Amino acid sequence: MHRRTFLQQTGALTGAALSGSSLLASPAAVNVPKGKAEHVIFLWLGGGMAQIDTFDPKQRGNSKASPKVAGSEYGTVDTIVPDVKFCEHLHRTAKLADRLTAIRTINHHLIDEHAFGTNFVHTGRLISGSITYPSIGSIMGHIRGAANPDVPAYMVVGYPNVSRGPGFLGAKGGFVYLVDTESGPAGFTRPEDVPSDRAARRQQLLQPLTDRVPKGSVIEQYREAQTEAMRLAGPDFMRHFRLKDESADLRNAYGGEFGQRCLLARRLVQAGVRFIEVSHNLNFINGTGWDTHNEGQKNQHLLIKELDIALSALIADLENQKLLDKTLVAIGTEFGRPATYDGRGGRGHQGTCFSLLLAGGGLKHQGAYGVTDELSKKIVENPVSIPDFHATIHAALGVNPAHELFDGSRPVPITDQGTPIAALFA
Repeated sequence: MHRRTFLQQTGALTGAALSGSSLLASPAAVNVPKGKAEHVIFLWLGGGMAQIDTFDPKQRGNSKASPKVAGSEYGTVDTIVPDVKFCEHLHRTAKLADRLTAIRTINHHLIDEHAFGTNFVHTGRLISGSITYPSIGSIMGHIRGAANPDVPAYMVVGYPNVSRGPGFLGAKGGFVYLVDTESGPAGFTRPEDVPSDRAARRQQLLQPLTDRVPKGSVIEQYREAQTEAMRLAGPDFMRHFRLKDESADLRNAYGGEFGQRCLLARRLVQAGVRFIEVSHNLNFINGTGWDTHNEGQKNQHLLIKELDIALSALIADLENQKLLDKTLVAIGTEFGRPATYDGRGGRGHQGTCFSLLLAGGGLKHQGAYGVTDELSKKIVENPVSIPDFHATIHAALGVNPAHELFDGSRPVPITDQGTPIAALFA
């Protein structure tokens, strides 16, 4: 190393140390695009969506032949974007393909197991015995906060799970969840037999005990979360869950329970919630949800049709409400599925090549991104890692993917060296 180079680099490191930044922990991203989206609706397809049967269709297969023929289960339909085709059961979404991008070259090299895949797609990190990483929803809520202080920053419509949680951010990075769109989240309304003055007396009785909680302790984090819940409790917050305030025509356009969850997500965006995850793992439709082993494949088309109805309605509704450019809609799933069939006509797991999707958010959409081989098994052009997918979401909301959080004194970048997909930014 030349003397001048050495002095320049050591000088940069010294300046970084004095300013409190950490060049060694996370190289600053160069020329990171900065989007203008304000919210994220993250649709979670639990089980593993088969990319070859949805957003990356290939030659037609046959699950009933002997021997079985590898390929797509269904026919294709042209989208509004030239040369981009989707599964025939996504015909509504196909008409809106210029507002979205199916990223066909997502990949990871984990054991293709549901818990590992779910955690990785939510956190962008491998499971570690020494650290629990926060989910992308917790990260976004922590960095950006709620757009309206009267609502939570992060909500989950579905069952809670550690992969969706705040990890080392603690309770302050947590979420409010609900499983019933009719009643809203539990615990945010007082029992009818507890008037406001009685509730206030209870709080007064608890105050001397809560004042003794040690600063920085886990109990203090819980107390802060409880205080936030008490602040939100009441009719002003709960009114956002009254779907009957929407017209019957709009509610019907969204379809069944999953669609109603998506409609609720749009209302929560309007209320100011920063990040909303909506789960679509309703197993009763085809018996297995998106985990289409064996007989689950037979009625997979019902699941795809429901996704098509809800997703297309959500995109159109956001656009009508002039919210599409400021709301990034993302589809996540733990892995994809191979073109080959198992012994009973279903599909196994495939993490080395699968599809995720982004819509709206002010991005420069192109219908599809990335090229796979004739069976959607190998990536031919433009691979995208899960950290890259996360980085694209962060950048769309104006957050630098190299931004650091701290687990104690240890700096942790919010993505594992993820790089935004440059082609999606104008």
